[in-house]
Amino acid sequence: MNNKKKIVVAITGASGVIYGAKLVEALKAAGVQTYVVVTKNAKKVADYEGVKLPKSDFNEEEIDASIASGSFKTDGMIVCPCSMKSLAAISHGYADNLVSRAADVVLKERRKLVLVLRETPMNAIHLENALRLSRLGVQIMPACPGFYHKPKTLEDIVKFFVGKILDQFEIENKLYKRWEKS
Repeated sequence: MNNKKKIVVAITGASGVIYGAKLVEALKAAGVQTYVVVTKNAKKVADYEGVKLPKSDFNEEEIDASIASGSFKTDGMIVCPCSMKSLAAISHGYADNLVSRAADVVLKERRKLVLVLRETPMNAIHLENALRLSRLGVQIMPACPGFYHKPKTLEDIVKFFVGKILDQFEIENKLYKRWEKS
């Protein structure tokens, strides 16, 4: 029996694609089987932000991909970063591409779904969409890094937040210094 974790990672078109790139790197380093979907808009943002994205395993229009079926067993899915467009589609069951369909499958199969929201400020529509999903057990993680670990670089800030995402799936990591009262 294979006990290796399997996680779907979607990188959508919101600022902060560096989080998704580092997340895929960290998951692979931890021995997690990853299934990556990078949207067209994520590629545009990555070009603008100067981030090298991981190779996408699927095209976002590939609605017949394995990850679009409940019979394909995974431990869950992380959308990082999650655009407000993707949040709205997932929240309303509008499975018009592979990202929203795979998330819909994770929800219907009652698997873990983590959405890393990257928008500020949020309007009432964004908040209501997030609340709707939170009530279904979705973990909503706005990309808000902590600073108690005293980051010195952008890499430190990104690693902190990616470590917090890995914690959601109980994946051991040493990406950030954990809180210790001195």
